[in-house]
Amino acid sequence: MIVIQDILISSELVQEQFHCNLSKCKGACCTEGDYGAPLSNEEMQTLDEIKHAINPFLPERSQQFLSENSGYEYYPEPKVWATSCHEDGACVYLTHTEDGIGLCGIEQAYQAGAVSFVKPISCHLYPIRVSKNDIVGFEAWNYDRWDICSDACSFGKENKMPIYRFLKSSIIRAKGQAFYDELDAAAQHMLDN
Repeated sequence: MIVIQDILISSELVQEQFHCNLSKCKGACCTEGDYGAPLSNEEMQTLDEIKHAINPFLPERSQQFLSENSGYEYYPEPKVWATSCHEDGACVYLTHTEDGIGLCGIEQAYQAGAVSFVKPISCHLYPIRVSKNDIVGFEAWNYDRWDICSDACSFGKENKMPIYRFLKSSIIRAKGQAFYDELDAAAQHMLDN
């Protein structure tokens, strides 16, 4: 376990290897699971504000869904607000390339310059899962192992890519450069010993 700025970080984020391999998994993390991407209150507000700008980047069924719904909902079992999913489990913000690779429609809109919001931070940080207890100020970052990411684990080993390094830009987005630099220094110390 590593502690950076009062956040408990699993040593697996340093020791395990990971690098998304969309050509193999086709974006399965956006189509499988029991609920959508967890969202903060600010992210829900942002999704409301940019709904119309994202619309052209989404498939017809998602455009229809979002014309009648907010795009997020409360999931009672994990007790979180998260993106809505279609009946087949796909996130309502999921789009596909011509060769069937799933991509985030929000991120596609961001890359096209239509919005300034990249995508939910829970998606951007995956396979890190953040657990919080706001009452005691507790936050922990853990590695979420999922069999659909086995190709990402293999690809990460081939590239010698620790999870935290693969997620450098998302960690910096979530916590800032100084946080990442502290994590990197702690990781180097851990790996050297």
